[in-house]
Amino acid sequence: MITEIALIEILPGREKEFEKAVAKALPLFLAADGCAGADLHRGVEHPTRYRLMVRWETVEHHTVTFRASEGFARWRALAGPYFAAPPQVEHVYSVLAS
Repeated sequence: MITEIALIEILPGREKEFEKAVAKALPLFLAADGCAGADLHRGVEHPTRYRLMVRWETVEHHTVTFRASEGFARWRALAGPYFAAPPQVEHVYSVLAS
């Protein structure tokens, strides 16, 4: 299992709108081939900073399959207007869990 972590900086004052947009977009992720779930986390010290964490079977399920899909285009149309900058995305896997 791979976790995509997208660090997303939102335009100040648009946080609640962004959260609603992500809620609308969540079914797009969940319907995507290879997606095992997603979570959105908001920063405490930096409330305009979010981390979208999406669990994928493989990196390719995200970078190839999902990014080429209509679901990805719809996600960007919903959430993109609230981005202060392009998201920073990385993929990680667990090496230790409790």
